[in-house]
Amino acid sequence: MPINAYQRFRFGDGYELDLGAYELRCDGRALKLPRIPMELLTLLIEQRGNLVTRDQIIERIWGREVFVDTDNSINAAVRKIRQVLRDDADEPHFIQTVPAKGYRFVAAVTEIGPTPGNASAIEETAATAVVMPTLESISPDETIPDKISPEQLSPDQAGLAVVSDSPGWGWRTWVIGSAIALLAAAAIGIYSGWFHRFASVTPPTRVLLAVLPFENLTGDAGQEYFSDGLTEEMITELGRLDPEHLGVIGRTSVMLYKQNPKPLDQIGRELGVQYVLEGSVRRDSGNVRITAQLIQVKDQTHVWARQYDRELKNLLDVQAEIAQEVTDEITLTLGDRRTATAATHSSVTHSATSYEAYDLYLEGRYFWNKRTEAGFKQAAEYFQQAIAKDPNYAPAYAGLADTFGLMSTWSMAPQGEFMPKARAAALKALELDETLAEAHTSLALIAENYDYDWGTAEKEFRRAIQLNPDYPTAHQWYAECLAWQGRFDEAFAESERARRLDPMSLVIASDAVTILYYSRQYERAIAQSRAVDAMAASADRNEIDCYSHIQQGKFAEALTEIQGSEDDPWTWAIRAYLYGRWHQEKQLQHALAKFEQLAPKLGSSRMKVSLLAYAGSSDDKEKDKIFALLQEAYAERSPVLTQIKVGPQYDPLRSDSRFQELLRQVGLTDEQLRSNK
Repeated sequence: MPINAYQRFRFGDGYELDLGAYELRCDGRALKLPRIPMELLTLLIEQRGNLVTRDQIIERIWGREVFVDTDNSINAAVRKIRQVLRDDADEPHFIQTVPAKGYRFVAAVTEIGPTPGNASAIEETAATAVVMPTLESISPDETIPDKISPEQLSPDQAGLAVVSDSPGWGWRTWVIGSAIALLAAAAIGIYSGWFHRFASVTPPTRVLLAVLPFENLTGDAGQEYFSDGLTEEMITELGRLDPEHLGVIGRTSVMLYKQNPKPLDQIGRELGVQYVLEGSVRRDSGNVRITAQLIQVKDQTHVWARQYDRELKNLLDVQAEIAQEVTDEITLTLGDRRTATAATHSSVTHSATSYEAYDLYLEGRYFWNKRTEAGFKQAAEYFQQAIAKDPNYAPAYAGLADTFGLMSTWSMAPQGEFMPKARAAALKALELDETLAEAHTSLALIAENYDYDWGTAEKEFRRAIQLNPDYPTAHQWYAECLAWQGRFDEAFAESERARRLDPMSLVIASDAVTILYYSRQYERAIAQSRAVDAMAASADRNEIDCYSHIQQGKFAEALTEIQGSEDDPWTWAIRAYLYGRWHQEKQLQHALAKFEQLAPKLGSSRMKVSLLAYAGSSDDKEKDKIFALLQEAYAERSPVLTQIKVGPQYDPLRSDSRFQELLRQVGLTDEQLRSNK
């Protein structure tokens, strides 16, 4: 019996659970109940009268990436609820223990309607079409299946998804760095409002902080990488201090405000933060001056302001000092000293012994974040120079692994050329520092996209998230990994975690669109892709619209979505796929001929584009060509094969024994995936 975000419930003698206010009351008086007991009580009331197993509780509250002692946590939560409700475990009025199984809420419950003042919000939410999906936003009749079986896949559905850091995305789609600079203020406000409106009703369990871009006061535009890099590394430093109590918004979202500054109260609303850290940097050949001020968003009061004058060789210590002071001041403001000594200087420096190595690393990350072919090449050069300066600097190796890994995944280079180098760099980073979340994330990407080793990929993603729960890329790439296995409920949950940490990221937003597409929620995928277009202020339509219309049989509409020049092989590949599904044989053959003529332009991306071009045809000869291409992709360890379990374009092939054998080769049969859990 699903419940909405604003419902109220009465039970017992005067107790009321108000989800809109996220509050438990008795006779109008608020009762103090921490987050986990509150979540558990909500779940028990939602399933009132039914057994709620411990596994269900774990899945609801912690998800599957469990790194805590859940047995003790559940027991403690139940005890706390009973204490607040004055319930007796031996003679329960509210919560009954079912030995070795779980719990049952046994009291009578009355639904008394939404929280006063929130009825209009519910109506507005229901009327809004363009949303980023969360588990809570999916209605009962649109349940996302845990897995997709061949029987659920219609032979008439086919297509290719668009995704940012996945094999189906690449250099030809949005250039993230330039798109961010074009963000329209109005579109961002709408987008952010939609996302927050549809987010979980659970309020943040941690204080959230945004590190706004440090201002470059050197007068030299060539030093932007330094101020931007300092911003990014401050995010990392603060995020590692005490992730249980202090959450830090990701780089992509905060860098938005560098070119598009806004009032602090608006930033607070858009990012959902309570505090912001502002700062500036001046530097000369041997010295640096950093100013920083911590501001409380709700009243824009300055909690503290500091100025640090240091020699450049001590910059790493200055950065750690600022991070620790921020955490101390926040915890003092909250009246809670738990986090003030929670961490030591251990994050950004990672035993860096050379300031020059650190400087080169910052420049490498600056170019890596551009997500362009030229940016990746420059990033690799800077990371390699950093390693030459300091061979024991683990983050530089992790940066190199990220660079080589994405260059291969985005089909900028053959897999065999860069993936082994990416693995060597990631392993070296972990040899130097096993606690580096970025290196575990890189290793997971390699295991997934090159080894087809789904068990190892999942283990490494979970380890990365355990080490740094505030690392958005780990949640984003883990969501993709889950989606390729058909585990869409978990994929959406991870995607939502990534979004909350980096709410303005086009990469993360477009990934969520892709997951919608692969889960066969085509209308939602179209609606959300258009929201992302608005967020990017892009005049170009996301190809997901075209592919989704093809799956729906709306071929004429899909044709209008195709954009690109007449000498673009991608354009002809999409047309060939569309005409094949439309059974327009003459147009299909013309499009295939044009594609073959232009295909040499594609370079390393030829494989995935060819698979799209021929996927629309129902001719046995063309199917044989597709299987030949798939076997060639397997021999090359191509990342295009990671999507074959759920890719709609492969639906007509699923009954073929050759396809089932290919699934087995890449470890994506249901039996293989079950054995990995």
